[in-house]
Amino acid sequence: MIVLDLHCTNDHRFEGWFGSAAAFEEQLARDLVGCPVCGTTKVRRLPSAPYVQTGHAVVERPAATRAVQPPSPPAPPSEAVAHLMAQLRGMARGAEDVGERLPEEARRIHYGETAARDIRGSASADEVEALLDEGILVLPVPPAEEDLH
Repeated sequence: MIVLDLHCTNDHRFEGWFGSAAAFEEQLARDLVGCPVCGTTKVRRLPSAPYVQTGHAVVERPAATRAVQPPSPPAPPSEAVAHLMAQLRGMARGAEDVGERLPEEARRIHYGETAARDIRGSASADEVEALLDEGILVLPVPPAEEDLH
């Protein structure tokens, strides 16, 4: 997975998670990348070094070469982001829970082998990347607060 910094024509900045840079370009060309704040598909990639999740451990530099800075507190989510997250959680609650069969069921729906429906479940990072590379849109949704305790 790669995380890209994106910007819409209405000056909203946001991140997008994609299986690869090619997957981003393909989705952008098909108007599948939209701003989570205003919904426009007029989006561009901002120059940045993308974060790539490889599954490998990060090698720490020795303490002597590492800059020591206190961690900054996370910024509270904006009202729009909080509203969007609530909507995503609501959609996930109404979806059929297919558990670990998520990749298989997503493919069956995508390729028309079974009826289209909302599903939710679990998948590894590699499985999500493979789905995205096939053009199958999946979205990680954080659990609801009540599910964390």
